[in-house]
Amino acid sequence: MTIQNVCILGGGGFVGHHLVALLAARGLNVRVPARRRNPVKDLVVLPTVEVVETDIHDPASLAALFNGMDAVINLVGLLHESSAGGDSPQARRGSFQHAHVELPRKVVQACKAAGVPRLLHMSALGADENSRSAYQRSKAAGEALVMQSELAVTVFRPSVIFGPGDSFLSLFADLLKLAPALPLADAHARFQPVFVGDVARAFADALTRPETHGQRYNLCGSRVYSLAELVRLTAASLGMNRIIVPLGESASYWFARLMELKPGQKLMTRDNHYAMLTDNICPDGFPALFGQPTPLTSVIGYLKEADPRRSYTAYRAHAGR
Repeated sequence: MTIQNVCILGGGGFVGHHLVALLAARGLNVRVPARRRNPVKDLVVLPTVEVVETDIHDPASLAALFNGMDAVINLVGLLHESSAGGDSPQARRGSFQHAHVELPRKVVQACKAAGVPRLLHMSALGADENSRSAYQRSKAAGEALVMQSELAVTVFRPSVIFGPGDSFLSLFADLLKLAPALPLADAHARFQPVFVGDVARAFADALTRPETHGQRYNLCGSRVYSLAELVRLTAASLGMNRIIVPLGESASYWFARLMELKPGQKLMTRDNHYAMLTDNICPDGFPALFGQPTPLTSVIGYLKEADPRRSYTAYRAHAGR
């Protein structure tokens, strides 16, 4: 299967920025939809990248967007649902159901309407229809939808993703700067963080590999960490001496409930708490098909960078190995 023209939904996000840069560096034509052009204007300077202002949740717009594409990559995802109540359009757009289930269904239909044979889909490690977490249940539902289609589908299920521009370790880096002690909910939750460059490489490499059709791949890094270990490692990388105060399960629940009441961007929700009750790890490690994972300790210096997007040039060179 020859792949030259690729549309990336969510191309303006964290993983999307890295994947768009990598595909452009490999000479592919990349189309990136966005509700507004300005927030992703940095992508326009990349060779062979086209930014299109459109509403990806509108089926007709989605089919037009996919016209002429050889493959579609869906990276769209929400970590927190919108706090808007009721059945308003804003509330629906900000729901897990809308982003993780309804959109994949529309993507499959639009691919078929536009004659796009190849679909790569971002799910999540821990996606489970029986999970207490609504996020994980919705991810499982979206994953099932694309796998049941007649398209050449590959699904990726990463653990928590780190790297320049992330909202995980960078968030803790910011919190650690605020006080000498940090209360930490679900401190014993276990993760196997995966580098954003490795995730982008897996997507890019899978595009033209027929053996990946119909497959699901768990993506994890080289080592398992508790959340507390990750926060301490973050502090050490910044040269900070901080006291981490682990919270028990009950206290973690109430901490999450309290954080839900905070206006604006959510630090944590009860749904996050439920998700962290299950280990987010890969017993089988990183798929050998996509190379070796990058150790967290070898790249954690990105947390000291004021502008994480400075690293794109270096990343492209690294990803081309």
